[in-house]
Amino acid sequence: MINRYQWGVYQVDNPEEYGIVEIHDEMVTRIHEKIQNPISQLINAGIYHFSKDIFEYIKKTGLSSRGEYELTDAINNMIQEIPIQSIMIKQWMDIGYPWDMFRATEEILNEIEPVIKGNVESNATLKGPVMIEEGTIVMNGSYIQGPAIIGKNCTIGPNCYIRPFTAIGDGCHIGAATEIKNTIVMNNSNVPHHNYVGDSIIGSGCNLGSGTKVANLRLDKKKVIVYHYGKRINTDRRKLGVIMGDNVQTGVNAVINVGSIIGNNVFIGPGTIVQGCIEPKSRLL
Repeated sequence: MINRYQWGVYQVDNPEEYGIVEIHDEMVTRIHEKIQNPISQLINAGIYHFSKDIFEYIKKTGLSSRGEYELTDAINNMIQEIPIQSIMIKQWMDIGYPWDMFRATEEILNEIEPVIKGNVESNATLKGPVMIEEGTIVMNGSYIQGPAIIGKNCTIGPNCYIRPFTAIGDGCHIGAATEIKNTIVMNNSNVPHHNYVGDSIIGSGCNLGSGTKVANLRLDKKKVIVYHYGKRINTDRRKLGVIMGDNVQTGVNAVINVGSIIGNNVFIGPGTIVQGCIEPKSRLL
């Protein structure tokens, strides 16, 4: 019988940067958060298989020294009463920051095969491995370079350019004179008129007004630095556009600068220049 309580672990060369999982006879005995002298190279992969019991332990867990409710604290308490089996993960990638999703997307898209389930009009061009899901129409003049994936019930084009390593969710509209490159566009978002978006993540339910442009390269060509709630983070990326939350709306000709982070439900007025970290529910006019 498969144990109802399982914990994914992964072996790394730099365990001091992660939570270390202590194991005895394949059963988890404890997790140690980022200790300087790790007792093993097995880290917490962040993949769990539990029953609803875990919520009872979360309710009993107090605030940590960081002022947070730590899931690992709840699990350490649960281990004292319920056996948890360790499962070795064969393939794993650390997604610590939003821009790490680009590496994960690239790895996944490099393995896709061309699949066309939607409707591609005769004067649209598809190059390389491109996956188009059911209900999607690719209109004339559209040029798509794979690897790329487009979800269900999307409208693509006419006359747009989708470049490699772009992943578009369901119910999206990528429209006329728009160029998208190495970008994740989540469900029900529109990039419909005269837009450029590169090396970015666009949340769900977003709409970019006509002429909205996203800068993705510093003028000095140096690595992009992100400022998030006063913290300076070197992304180690030469190109990074915007990390945009859900339900963000931009007016015509808005400009979003390199390495910007925009929270959920932000309204950006026409012609506005955006940079830095924008709090959720902000209004920029």
